[in-house]
Amino acid sequence: MSYTPRYVNAANTLEHRVYIEKDGKPVSPFHDIPLYANEEKTILNMVVEIPRWTNAKLEISKEDFLNPIKQDVKKGKLRYVRNCFPHHGYIWNYGAFPQTWEDPNHHHPDTKAKGDNDPLDVCEIGERVGYTGQVKQVKVLGVMALLDEGETDWKVIVIDVTDPLAAKLNDIEDVERHLPGLLRATNEWFRIYKIPDGKPENVFAFSGEAKSAAYATQVVTDCHEAWKHLIAGEVENDISKATLTVEDSPSLISEDHDAYQAIPEATNSAPGPIDPSVDKWFFISSSPNL
Repeated sequence: MSYTPRYVNAANTLEHRVYIEKDGKPVSPFHDIPLYANEEKTILNMVVEIPRWTNAKLEISKEDFLNPIKQDVKKGKLRYVRNCFPHHGYIWNYGAFPQTWEDPNHHHPDTKAKGDNDPLDVCEIGERVGYTGQVKQVKVLGVMALLDEGETDWKVIVIDVTDPLAAKLNDIEDVERHLPGLLRATNEWFRIYKIPDGKPENVFAFSGEAKSAAYATQVVTDCHEAWKHLIAGEVENDISKATLTVEDSPSLISEDHDAYQAIPEATNSAPGPIDPSVDKWFFISSSPNL
């Protein structure tokens, strides 16, 4: 399958959108890209929302038709994560697994917290910097469980299957062996990244421990099953469930659908300016829990 991004309007603006195309036609990155990239279900598709070393908080829009990627907004302003020394922006290629959903009506038995109503978050730790709208094939290595405002916000650790280290990384302990310090940095990043915006330090389940590939795989499976109930129309919420490929979904549409026909064409706009304050360093004093 050939997936490519369609960039609409200038980056760093409220109007910016990134649609995902399959063979040149828009599809939903939430519902239409298969979770699994092989029959054995050992390779998964990941949608890159935020490339490593960048600050713009981009995410799949749950509410917009066909779920384009757009920048998060707070109080009418575009959101950027701050640089908490020594980290610059996001320290991995950050994105989501398609066809997954963290059910806000389900309390996980281990974390004792409900899901956060989003697709499952993914941190891809390979050496290549990705791009917004890229669909990577990855394998699961482990997972951390951030507890964000009373909700379980899983962070699945993965690596691109084409990465030079992919053959050596098969479980979470391999990450520390071959990429020493990365798990500690990941724990620190998630704990402190909201502090410059006046929020308290985040906390983790499992005392910040990263769980194994087997545990992470079960989390992915559970969230995939939850998505199946969502796309089947069994859950009432504001999520746009329009799909071109899930045949038994009540939200199945065709390319003749009025909203589909209204999807904008790509534009080659130069990125908008970013406030210089985004480049500022923040020095955060915090005690690690890993």
